[in-house]
Amino acid sequence: MKDGLMIYFSTGTDKYAITHRMKMLIRSAVLATLAYEGYRQVCEVSVTFTDNDGIRAVNKQYRSIDKETDVLSFPLTDFEGGEEPPLDEPAISLGDIIISLEKAEAQAEEFGHSLEREVAFLTVHSMLHLLGYDHELSEEDDADMRRRQREILDAMGLSVK
Repeated sequence: MKDGLMIYFSTGTDKYAITHRMKMLIRSAVLATLAYEGYRQVCEVSVTFTDNDGIRAVNKQYRSIDKETDVLSFPLTDFEGGEEPPLDEPAISLGDIIISLEKAEAQAEEFGHSLEREVAFLTVHSMLHLLGYDHELSEEDDADMRRRQREILDAMGLSVK
């Protein structure tokens, strides 16, 4: 773990092959988000790939919303007040990311870009949630999160044209 990041990957679907390239893309998106936010702690993130049925079940169970979505974020660290955990703690578990590759594929087609760009966007979006941002609180929070996402993706060379 030379860069202070451990990502645990799992899959809840056999509809999609999870390639090494996809994992490295997600790792790059996680690292770009952490760098943008100035987060320097050793940390862990869990990423699960699923399909629409799988994410719908999780969404219903944990959020009482009975429909599929593109990505779900489950933060394990409370960054209320902008404080990071003490530096002498071992790796901080930031939380879990669940991505519906089926939904991501449909959205990539809808928006006219690659699946890789869509998965990177969903990863950045979810990482910002894990770091304490919430676009659902207000219009200002939504605008702030959108700006952060755009700047992180621009830095990764994945701007929307």
